[in-house]
Amino acid sequence: MTDLMFADVVVATALTAAETAAEAAGVRVREVAGVAEQAAVVDLLSQIWGRGPENPAVPPELLRALGKAGNYIAGAFAGDDLVGATIGFHSAPDRHALHSHIAGVAPSHIGRSVGFAMKLHQRGWALSRGIDAIEWTFDPLVSRNAYFNIAKLHALPVEYLTNFYGAMSDAINSDGDTDRLLVRWDLRDDDVADAAAGHPPAVSAHGPCHATVAVPDDIQRMRRTDVDAARAWRRTLREQLTAHLESGGRVVGFDRAEGYIIRLGEGITV
Repeated sequence: MTDLMFADVVVATALTAAETAAEAAGVRVREVAGVAEQAAVVDLLSQIWGRGPENPAVPPELLRALGKAGNYIAGAFAGDDLVGATIGFHSAPDRHALHSHIAGVAPSHIGRSVGFAMKLHQRGWALSRGIDAIEWTFDPLVSRNAYFNIAKLHALPVEYLTNFYGAMSDAINSDGDTDRLLVRWDLRDDDVADAAAGHPPAVSAHGPCHATVAVPDDIQRMRRTDVDAARAWRRTLREQLTAHLESGGRVVGFDRAEGYIIRLGEGITV
């Protein structure tokens, strides 16, 4: 099989996986276009993040410009209702990557794998345009997002970003610093393809060269009930993850009970 034929098979397989995931989630995922649909995307994401009209999740005029420039703006529709949305923009040309800036699912459809369907649509879209990777950031304290990104999608962290956005005025980021983990999703990787097919690789938390870093079960509830404890978790997680990454360790998995699974740097043991 030639390289071109293999590339065509990879794209076709990715698009099929995306369609299968959308069908299983009971939605249709597609690009959005035009002022009305893009305004609906802004409204939905603002509602999810608890932002008012004066402080939208994405400025409408910026979204119009991103769409015109050929970036990724997509929605998940249950019938005619927009129940999920995601926005990504192209990285520098030599990186062959898409940066996925924001994605959210309406509360009414949480737990129905709509987010998984949207990510697989994004993967198919990117591969069909010769893009090799998608990168995005997430709050490392949010365990359900860590599990989704790392364990279910096999998007692996590559950098810890301290207070990346600075202060944010919304209903989600309310404990001060906005630390983020940057993950890279290598779209052609065999493990990623397996994850897209519903068979993510299993990573043991108890390997001989592995360490774990715990996270709270529900940081969002903690932020509402005990802000000081949430901030203490932030500091502890930052110290532990950055220490491992700076010593050559890599996050290779996430376990709901154990937290982040770290493959230690060469010569380091626990």
